[in-house]
Amino acid sequence: AVIPGISSIQVLAARHRVSLTRTGRPVHLTTGRLLSEGFPDNADDVVVMLDSRCAFTGVDPDTEIYWGAYVGSPDEILISGPAGEAGPRIVAAREAARAEHGWIMDSYLLRRPGPA
Repeated sequence: AVIPGISSIQVLAARHRVSLTRTGRPVHLTTGRLLSEGFPDNADDVVVMLDSRCAFTGVDPDTEIYWGAYVGSPDEILISGPAGEAGPRIVAAREAARAEHGWIMDSYLLRRPGPA
């Protein structure tokens, strides 16, 4: 469903019941290609889109990930947890969803461990 004024990133956070940012902190939006070059130094909360190569597999395994595919649709898939634990489940879910639908539209929020 499309709701004017509500982005898929906002829906992703809402479906996971988390805020996009922590108190007084910015959120950084990027692509998987740029994330594969390294986690942004100046950011603790990063939203990643367009990541066909699963760049999250290269982040600190303690980094929290809130991943979603087809968010807001009947085919929605949500997975979250530490990247080291959730990452393999996300890779498998992406492959299965892509095989079933022929395409995948997903995004995720990465949150470095640390104070809220």
